[in-house]
Amino acid sequence: MSNNSDIIKKRILITGANGVLGSNLAMFYSEQDNIELCCTAKTKGSNSSDISIIICDITNRDKIKKTILEFCPDYVINAAAFTNVDKCESEKETAWTINVKSVEYLAEACRAVDAHLIHISTDYVFDGKQGPYSEVDKTNPISYYGRTKLASENALKISGINYTIIRTNVLYGAIEKGKADFVYWVVQSLENGKDIRIVTDQFNNPTFVEDLVRGINKVIEFKRSGIFNIGGRNFLSRFEFTNMIADYFDLNKNLIHPIITKELNQAAIRPLKSGLVTLKAETQINYKPHTIIESFEKIKSKIS
Repeated sequence: MSNNSDIIKKRILITGANGVLGSNLAMFYSEQDNIELCCTAKTKGSNSSDISIIICDITNRDKIKKTILEFCPDYVINAAAFTNVDKCESEKETAWTINVKSVEYLAEACRAVDAHLIHISTDYVFDGKQGPYSEVDKTNPISYYGRTKLASENALKISGINYTIIRTNVLYGAIEKGKADFVYWVVQSLENGKDIRIVTDQFNNPTFVEDLVRGINKVIEFKRSGIFNIGGRNFLSRFEFTNMIADYFDLNKNLIHPIITKELNQAAIRPLKSGLVTLKAETQINYKPHTIIESFEKIKSKIS
């Protein structure tokens, strides 16, 4: 007969633990009895005040190596990234250092302790002409952000370590502290009577952050390597998504104004017909995403 002290605990290290995904991962794993958790971030931030965070800049090769060697994780989940798509166009060196070089450093350190690296990527590795995309579709990024994320994927493919690349898109979901997500921004704007302009020509399947967290955990549970798409169940335009938010939260849809992407004059080109097919994740790791309405129900309980 065994007791709790006999349970072999998985050791998981999370980078970017004060971001939207990282903080949700930290909260999820901090509640698991069979997990030894190490959370790192460049700064303390404000999202995870109840979670102990080690300050570790993953662009510092020696620092990340020291942190990983000391903790000796079974899994490293890389939730850190430079995700400002437009700034990536003007701050290319910074984008490359954070999105590519740091992944190379993480892979080096993981190799030393035989850790499995789970890396978060994006549908921006595609050009958005013929989406939604499966894991085997040809990549063709059209923004510098997309190019850095594809380069990080390629770095892992030649690293010689055990890795899983998880591509996702349009992450949303209420968090208690920190940066507001798209849903919360729409709700707050419409509640305050602000007009918002939303594109009608960008299509994808928005990903509820709790689904992404559970998808990552399923990869660990099933010990899967390679590339997996984790996204939402519903494919729709950003304009349709916004109207669903307004309908569910009973807000004034007259404040939502349709535009096309070109009118925004953004620095980076956006993939328009995008999104990710999640059939592989559904069949191989039992991934079951919420519907948008189900996710709104969960969000409402947090922001009301």
